[in-house]
This record gives sequence, structure tokens and C-alpha cells, in this order.
Amino acid sequence: EVQLVESGGGNVQPGDSLRLSCAASGFTFGVYDMGWVRQAPGKGPEVVSIIGTGGVSLYYLDSVKGRFTISSDSANNTVYLQMNSLSPEDTAVYYCGAVAQFTSKRFYTGDCFEDWEYDYWGQGTQVTVSS
Repeated sequence: EVQLVESGGGNVQPGDSLRLSCAASGFTFGVYDMGWVRQAPGKGPEVVSIIGTGGVSLYYLDSVKGRFTISSDSANNTVYLQMNSLSPEDTAVYYCGAVAQFTSKRFYTGDCFEDWEYDYWGQGTQVTVSS
């Protein structure tokens, strides 16, 4: 059974940090690029960050550059999103998705933000930033 399980969300204050995890199972992790997509209340989804099969970050949303860092651990089939200096604008459900490598050029420019554009999709983890 294929699974992407996100964890690490929570309620934090502005300026705090969180680290999200996405544990993958049931497919060959090493041939899939991974992305984090978020959807804030009342807004459309947006791609936050993408990491390639070699563990190299490929994309960051402009508003998170310098604050968020994506990484992966191929030994444990897990992708992380370290989020620092969180602001209320980061409040959203964060989803993890997997796309087979080289499937779509649009993926690498952060233009694949719907679940159906991914081969595998997680259930999401809520991040709420408020004072």
C-alpha cells in the first residue's frame, strides 16, 4: 500500500519554527521528486517547495525563501520541511506529494499544485500560526 504520511504540524506563535515530515512507503522513493503544497483557508493551493531525487532542492515559493528548507533522507524515505520565522500568512494545511521524475516540466516551476497532478498525495498536516 502506497502511503505518504505527514506529521509535525501544530499551533505556534509568530516567529516560531516547525519541522514537517513526510514519510513515504509502498513505492520506490528514489525515483520520485517530492513536493510540499499548502492550502490556506479561503485561498488556492500553492507549491511551497520541491526536492529532487538526488536530495537537491529545486524550488521554493518566493514568500518562504530564506525561511523554509526542504531536505530528504533516502535511507528513511522521508522528506522534511524546516520552517523558521513562521508568520500568520503561513497558516495552512501542508500536503506532501510525489511525482515520478521528469513527468512534467510544470512540476519544477511550482505550477503543479493540485492533488491529481501528483502520483501520490498525503492527508495533510495543519499548521496554525497565531499570537
